[in-house]
Amino acid sequence: MNLKNVVLLALGIFALSFKPVADDGKGDDVVGTWLNGQKTAHVSIFKAADYYYGKIIWLKEPNNKEGKPKLDANNPDESKQNQPLLNLLILKGFKYKDKHNWEDGTIYDPKNGKTYSCKMWFEDGKLDELKIRGYMGISMIGRTDTWTKVK
Repeated sequence: MNLKNVVLLALGIFALSFKPVADDGKGDDVVGTWLNGQKTAHVSIFKAADYYYGKIIWLKEPNNKEGKPKLDANNPDESKQNQPLLNLLILKGFKYKDKHNWEDGTIYDPKNGKTYSCKMWFEDGKLDELKIRGYMGISMIGRTDTWTKVK
């Protein structure tokens, strides 16, 4: 086998080692407004470039005891503790994988000021129930919440 054939064979094997990103046309099925599992907030999920994000657009109790808008008071970044919870970006950087699975994102919990690794998916073809799993480290150590489609 000459050098040219060895190089072509190596390039062919290298090219086959890449798994193409599946584009089954279902990535945008997650876009819309969702009611969280505790029924305390609506989160609008949207796409920007090739990633999915979500922000709080409605709160069951938007104001604190003094009647002022609730703030992100538990944020570890003191400069962000005065920002309102309404319009707060809590889902960031999700990438659509395939078969109604979004991965590699994060979810921010304003109740404790922590950010967790996160993945989202639809189960059993139910496009009106979104599973959200926040976790630390590996996904086995975490919690899953079910969100319901609002519109």
